[in-house]
Amino acid sequence: DVQLVESGGGSVQPGGYLRLACAASGKTYSIDYMAWFRQAPGKEREGIAAVYIGGGKTYYADSVKGRFTISEDNAKNTAYLDMNNLKPEDSALYYCAAGDVLSLRALSADEYTYWGQGTQVTVS
Repeated sequence: DVQLVESGGGSVQPGGYLRLACAASGKTYSIDYMAWFRQAPGKEREGIAAVYIGGGKTYYADSVKGRFTISEDNAKNTAYLDMNNLKPEDSALYYCAAGDVLSLRALSADEYTYWGQGTQVTVS
């Protein structure tokens, strides 16, 4: 199995910046994508960014494109999400996910086997 631990959530004013980190451990050789999802109260879980580990290819939802950047440090088995120009509508519980994923479905929650516990981001 793979264990994921997120960090970096918090509260920020509109227009602000936060960086989330997701550290993977365990059988990390079994995963090829890491991604970030978010879920606000009363809304469905939304895939917002994904990265192909070791290859650099990235995918973004339209809602965050141009403001958020996903990256990964393969040596540290860690993925990051840099969030710029945060808006109140970005407030949600953010989850890290990892798995052996079909690239065309890199932002689909069904593709991911492993999930972190979530970290809260509040923009107000």
